[in-house]
Amino acid sequence: MNSIPLGFYVDKQTVVHSFPALWKFPVLLIFIIGGSIAASTPIHGLILVGIAVVFYVLAKIPLKVAWDQCWPVLPILLLLGAFQWWQRGFDFAATTVLTLFSAVMAAMLLTLTTRLEALMDAVERMLQPFSRFGLPVETITLAISLTIRLIPLQLATVREVLDARKARGAGFSIAAFGTPVLIRSIKRARNIGDALLARGAGD
Repeated sequence: MNSIPLGFYVDKQTVVHSFPALWKFPVLLIFIIGGSIAASTPIHGLILVGIAVVFYVLAKIPLKVAWDQCWPVLPILLLLGAFQWWQRGFDFAATTVLTLFSAVMAAMLLTLTTRLEALMDAVERMLQPFSRFGLPVETITLAISLTIRLIPLQLATVREVLDARKARGAGFSIAAFGTPVLIRSIKRARNIGDALLARGAGD
């Protein structure tokens, strides 16, 4: 699971791990929004990536884990960068790609250094003041928790199906690939739904 985004927690005793989850969210938002506003040259983008790297080092995240978590977004960013290079020039494209990559690194660092239970507790505490206005805080928190858990599970299912087809020496087929993924996804969704209903989540 350490090669699947959002699917791994690195258990270390560092200042980044011990920083309260309730404050990690505001810091992450400040970094992402502030970096997007402040970055205007490729140098600024490199500085943002460098800051993210410093925190990865402080958190003692293994290089392989960090790379496995962050690389899946690179093809999309490179395609975006190529388009921006064509439209706006190299400097703008490089700045955009580096700034977005630093934001992805920061977001992944949040999940690598914070247990899911602590994240969900922080989300619930941040949303709690809005419950007086009728906001279903517990339902929203549950939905976010399930989403975070299911993304790595779904990616793992896709990889398992691809590995199984490779082991059988079968060629790629949309139908043959999509059918087992769809069946497993539906089965998982039904099991989760039954479990939630058994716990009264649908009341």
